[in-house]
Amino acid sequence: MIRTPWRRRDEPLDHAELARLLPAPGDPELSSDRLSGLEEHLMSEIRHLTPDASPGSRPPTSDAVPDVPLAGAREETRDLRPVRRSRRRPVLAGAGAALVLVAAGVAALAGGPGGPGSAAAPPAGAVPAPVVQVARGSAEGLAGAVADISGAAAGAELPEPRPGQFLYVRSEVSWMVTWDGPDGKNESYVEKLHPREVWMSPDGDKGWLVEPYKEATGRDGITLDDPGPVRPSLNAPSYDYLRTLPTDPDLLLKKIYDETEGEGSTPDQQAFTTIGDLLREQVVPPQLAAGLYRAAARIPGVVLVEDSVDAVGRHGVAIARADEADGARTEWIFDRETYTYLGERTVQTRDAEGIKKGTVRGRTAVTDRAVVDAVKQRPAAPAPGDRPVPSAGT
Repeated sequence: MIRTPWRRRDEPLDHAELARLLPAPGDPELSSDRLSGLEEHLMSEIRHLTPDASPGSRPPTSDAVPDVPLAGAREETRDLRPVRRSRRRPVLAGAGAALVLVAAGVAALAGGPGGPGSAAAPPAGAVPAPVVQVARGSAEGLAGAVADISGAAAGAELPEPRPGQFLYVRSEVSWMVTWDGPDGKNESYVEKLHPREVWMSPDGDKGWLVEPYKEATGRDGITLDDPGPVRPSLNAPSYDYLRTLPTDPDLLLKKIYDETEGEGSTPDQQAFTTIGDLLREQVVPPQLAAGLYRAAARIPGVVLVEDSVDAVGRHGVAIARADEADGARTEWIFDRETYTYLGERTVQTRDAEGIKKGTVRGRTAVTDRAVVDAVKQRPAAPAPGDRPVPSAGT
């Protein structure tokens, strides 16, 4: 649903409040592309993690990392990057911040994909990032796989939320935080795999996030309610907004390129990231989900990866694209038999920015999705023989 998270540039930022709540910045050296990506993700994430003024509700500390999609940061964001950002990048997905704070090394907020944050020491509970063999991606077989995936998405039986109800998505997530060790070399750590639950109203005005691993949310979670009206957009989608989008892949892709012009490392990468953000923590209308997958296949550089693994160990095929700026490849993973969306993974395809080839920068797995009557209400366990609701965009 939403590096996740992800409303990026629509609202003014309260710098004084942010400076009071966030920890003192470090002094990392980030590339211009990474700074741009972090700015984009953070601008998307802060809105959705802005808590009430209570002592237990404050922005995350430096152990919260972005999602892609920059989840912030680019996707690892992806946000997410709820992706009302998206994402990166969630998430939530995934709130916003000024570039000056990004340059100062403020770690990305909330569960979206995005570039790694930098911390004075590895965050509590973090573990060394896993390293995998980078599977070959190829355009061969992509068209057939996308036809199967989009066909399954179009035929999915999804719950239709009514006014007053909430879309619920539960995921297992883990994002990277890069620690500058005492020898000055980057060491890649990831958060401990942890659950994340998001509730969003169909109109996008109300919501709730529970992610106990993140200090900012506490055990009870934080509100995602909008303090004022905001015009829905690709960077701040609601379910009602998604229902208004065209389902034709060419029209969708044109809208995405037009509305994200100037964002991300390249137009093609930003288009792929935007689609991922729309799918990560959202219940997407079936025909639109099918159109989004077909649109993604038209983006230059998108490939098929024959085997990828989501955050809970489920294997599947993946639609993927590597960011030319830093070599991080985002993989959307689908069940080989049902073509249901399982989750996503971001893998480093080359040594860059102190991150070794094969490092898993972020991973998610959608484990439940439903329509419920209130925030913090969880769906009842399915009765034996009941069909599970397809995950994320399918």
